[in-house]
Formats: sequence, structure tokens, C-alpha cells
Amino acid sequence: MAGRWELTEEQWELVEPVLRPARRGDNRGRPWHDTRAVLNGVLWILGTGAQWSELPRKYPPYQTCHRRFQQWIRDGKLVETLQRLARQLRERGKLNLEEAFVDATFASAKKGASQSARPSGARGPRSSLSPLATVFLSPSLSKALRLPSAGLWKLFWQDASSTSFPRG
Repeated sequence: MAGRWELTEEQWELVEPVLRPARRGDNRGRPWHDTRAVLNGVLWILGTGAQWSELPRKYPPYQTCHRRFQQWIRDGKLVETLQRLARQLRERGKLNLEEAFVDATFASAKKGASQSARPSGARGPRSSLSPLATVFLSPSLSKALRLPSAGLWKLFWQDASSTSFPRG
């Protein structure tokens, strides 16, 4: 079963050419871990905000994922990959950061709370956004790219005006 932040076949076909590793001409060296598994591990870290050492065992070793993450950032491959994913998700209506949030706090109402609250049966429709939406404004990603979260918004939505992105 695919995890929450793992890419579909369609998404992988979209980003694979960007992340395809270059093989040494002499075919020496240790074989690389599967690039798709590494990217899924990186997306898990960015989506959860967990430490690299907490990466689940179903992904390659965290050292491998972290090393490739750093390499992809230096080469600009991670940004290009995420831009392609953002464009595809936006076109399918699965990404709208006006509805997305990275963290939230919920507090239960006390007895005798305001009557203006809607009863639980009158909740609005649930969003059908992709779980990958949390990756695009991840504090981990903005820290790695050395950009404020507003800078990330502009990076993935070039047509965003200065008034249409969240302050961060």
C-alpha cells in the first residue's frame, strides 16, 4: 500500500527524468538505492517535519535520503521536481494552498459555548487536496532552500501576486 506522501505512477513518470542518476562510465561503485524510494523518503520527511533519523524502515537508510536531498538541492533538481508536481496537482485541482495548512491546534468547546457554532452535522465539505500539499510549504523545505515560506509560494506559483500568498 502506498504511503501518504508517496508518488503515484503518473507523478513518478513526470519527475523521473529530472532525478535520473548519472552512472559512472566505468560502472564502478556501489549501486544506488532506488531513486523513487529515496524521493518518497524525502517527501515523508518534508511532509511530517520529522528528523531524518526517524525515517521509517520501508524507505532507504536516512543517511542516503539526506545525502541525495542535499545533492538535489545543490543541483536545483528538488525545486524542479516539486515545481512539476505542483503544476500537475494544481491542474488536477488537488493543490490550492489557500486551503492548506502545515500545523493546526484544535480546542474543544466548553459546556455552554456560543450558540453560533454549527452543529457537527452541518460541517462543510471536506477538501480533496493531495497530502503532498503539506510538502510545498514545509518549514523543513524553506529552511533547506533558505527561503521564507512566502518565497516558497512564489517559487511554486510564479503567477502569484504579492497579495495572493500567505505571509511567513
